[in-house]
Amino acid sequence: MVQDEARGRVALPAIAVGVLAVSSAAILIRLSEAPALAVAFWRCALGVVVLLPSALVRRERFPRGKVLYVGLASGVALGAHFGFWIVSLDYTSVAASVVLVSNTPVFVAILAYLIFGEKTSPLSFAGILVALAGTTVIAQDGSAGSAATFGNALALLGAVTFTVYVLVGRSQRSAAEPVGVLPYSIVLYSAAAVALLPAALLSGDELWGYSGETWFWLWAITLGPQILGHTVFNWALGYVEASAVSGAVLAEPVIASFLAWLILAEKPGSATLLGGVVVLAGLFLLLRGRRRSSPETPEAVSRE
Repeated sequence: MVQDEARGRVALPAIAVGVLAVSSAAILIRLSEAPALAVAFWRCALGVVVLLPSALVRRERFPRGKVLYVGLASGVALGAHFGFWIVSLDYTSVAASVVLVSNTPVFVAILAYLIFGEKTSPLSFAGILVALAGTTVIAQDGSAGSAATFGNALALLGAVTFTVYVLVGRSQRSAAEPVGVLPYSIVLYSAAAVALLPAALLSGDELWGYSGETWFWLWAITLGPQILGHTVFNWALGYVEASAVSGAVLAEPVIASFLAWLILAEKPGSATLLGGVVVLAGLFLLLRGRRRSSPETPEAVSRE
């Protein structure tokens, strides 16, 4: 009990670190200058390399049976998410891509209603409409070039595939014997890497032969957004309400856009700025409404 309380006090600062880590993802990906699907593959594969030794030393119990199958299915969806989202950065601005992929809570609410019959509060429904309106505004921004529409569509597909990852993974959270964060993350990242490997090869992306600088950025992506972001969020969910994580990650598109402006000199267009504000307002309303009806629903854990 005392140990759990101590970890609970550490969880909130850990979430803050996680938000900063995931907010840097798009910037690090651009700096790596590696092919998009190769980046997606290596961030997952290297994530396994980082986590596996610790899990083995700690003699963690790895998933079996249904939990393993759920983890593998979730990992494939996570790999698809990384693939779509990272490729989107080749075609549209960081600001537009990150804001659009942050629409995951919208799709979770919609699909959870269609598939599971989960009710949506009036406040959450209003948030969905507002977020979708903001998405429409961003779609009109052509300041990133003629390919921006394609990139924006890929970012939205990234949100949809992350939604599948969330919904598939729900059954694991309700398992009688929950699996630890390390082994479950290893299963997720392994499945994602295996799913991404043929996609990268078929697209012609080179998976090796990079410069030392590119490998440096690939490791930075792995240790930052992947480990300090995804894995820390998953750990923190065991000690704080999911709504705390959901609310914190709303800062991610803002921080990512600022970093893109500061480091990459990428100034978002007026439509992206306006639409981004509208989307974030909609997500805030959606999560506020879901918190009142189900405070432990962790749909908005960050994707990057």
